[in-house]
Formats: sequence, structure tokens, C-alpha cells
Amino acid sequence: MTETHDIGTTPAGTVWEGAVGRTWDVVIRPASPWWRLDLKEIWRYRDLLSMLIYRDLTALYKQTILGPVWVLVQPLLTSIMFAVIFGLMARMSLAGYPPLLFYMAAVVPWSFFSVVVTKTAATLTTNAPLMTKVYFPRLIPPLSTLGSSAFTFLVQLALFFVFALFYRVSGSYAWAPGWELLLLPVLVLLEMALALGAGLLVAALTTKYRDLAFVIGFAVQLLMYMSPVIFPLAKVQEGSKLRMVVEANPLTPVIEGFRGSLLGSEMHWSTLWYPAIVSAVLIVLGLALFKRVERSFADVV
Repeated sequence: MTETHDIGTTPAGTVWEGAVGRTWDVVIRPASPWWRLDLKEIWRYRDLLSMLIYRDLTALYKQTILGPVWVLVQPLLTSIMFAVIFGLMARMSLAGYPPLLFYMAAVVPWSFFSVVVTKTAATLTTNAPLMTKVYFPRLIPPLSTLGSSAFTFLVQLALFFVFALFYRVSGSYAWAPGWELLLLPVLVLLEMALALGAGLLVAALTTKYRDLAFVIGFAVQLLMYMSPVIFPLAKVQEGSKLRMVVEANPLTPVIEGFRGSLLGSEMHWSTLWYPAIVSAVLIVLGLALFKRVERSFADVV
């Protein structure tokens, strides 16, 4: 059986030869520099991105008794435990705020950050069977992790507003957020940038140094104790070494900002320049390493 071919020229004048009626879907080009994100290519694979987001949302709680309810149960149980142990018993929460709302305002954003970092760090290894068989932009899996985690974060944030309204209606706490609530989207974007940049950086390093896969979970957990999740920054003595360590954490202004935005507590919004710079540096370094690793990813994994 023979196959006929046509020979012609492109508008640019380049000679081409191919089967009659055949159209080529993939064009192989030279490797592009790391700073070229090729957003057009990512937009072209937006259907795959939405499918992976849906997969992440459904596969996590598949074959569980409570199903998607776990999205609400996990931060609620953690906030209740922190409120009882650190709020009521250790008196570490700020006076004048319900301990449950005080800790929920920090646990919800912290959970979002920790999930994005840990899952993005493992995105290359967990999606290796898919990445080594078909072509698609390698940034799709990290973006799908960010998208599914952002959806979960918004649902958990809605739970905070439900409890805040309950406190207000019951008369036990006059929850009245101020203009600071308008800055909530800025805080969300800052945290997304921090989490994605750190996740891409660790994901690129994990392909070569597998030990990081065992360290990342412990490191993220340790970072929580260096962040004002259990305690507010106001409880740390001014000028102490511990205060310097906590303030060196770029998550500190973000988490304090979430409390200030959701509860109306005192917050120095001018400190947000620090996590903004750190997130920009992490995004640049993360993308540079990620783009470099993806060229030889199939050989390493």
C-alpha cells in the first residue's frame, strides 16, 4: 500500500512535504529561554488544566464517608483544637476576639500555603507517568494544584464568614470588619505567589535530590511554629531574637494581614512589601530552575 505526497511551499517560501490531507498539530521548536512562559500555549491547554483541577478535587476525598465535607472538617477541627489548647488554656490569643475565629483566621490561610507547597513540590514525580508519554506545558500540573487548592481555600474562607455571622447574630461577639477587608484579595495573591514560587523551587530540586521529598513535610510543619499561627506577633517581645526570627518569615505579614482583614485587629500594612519582594524572587528562581529541569526531566525520573 502506497501513500501519495504533495510538495508545495508555505507563504514564507519554505519547501514542505507531507501526506495529502494531513495537518500537523505539534510543531517542534528549539528550547525557549526560561523567562518565556508561553502563556498562549498554556491557554491552549486550558481544557487539560480544568480536567486536572477537577481530578485533584474529586480524587482526594474519593471513597470516603464524609466526602467533600472533609474540606470543612479539617480546618474546623484544627481551629477548635488550637482555640482550646492555646487560646483558652495557654491564653495565647488576643483578648477581645473569640478564640475560634482568632485561630480560624490564621489556620485557613496557613493550610492553603502548606498544601500548595507540599503538593507542588511533588508535582513532577507524581505526574511522571503522564509527562513522559504525552506533551503538554509542564507548568500545567503546578497550576492545577494551585487552582484546586485555591478553590478549597475559598470554601474554607466562606466557613469563617459563616461562623463570624453566627457570633454576630447570637450577640456573643460584634463582628464588624472594616475597610481592611477590601485588601483580602491582595493577601490571597501574595500567598499564592509565595506558595507557588516555593513549590516550583522545591519541585525542581526534588527531581535530582530525592531526599527533599522526605524533608519538605517536616520543613513546612516547622515553618508553622515560626509563623504567627498559634500566637499573634503582639505576644512576642519587641527586640528579642525570637521576634527577629518570626519577622524574618515572609509569611508573618501575610498571616497577620489575614487576621487584620478578617477580624479588624491591628496590622501594619506597610510590612507587606517584604513578602511581595520575597514572592517575586521565589517565582523567578522557581521558574528558572523548573524550566531548566523540564528539559531533562524524562531522563532523570
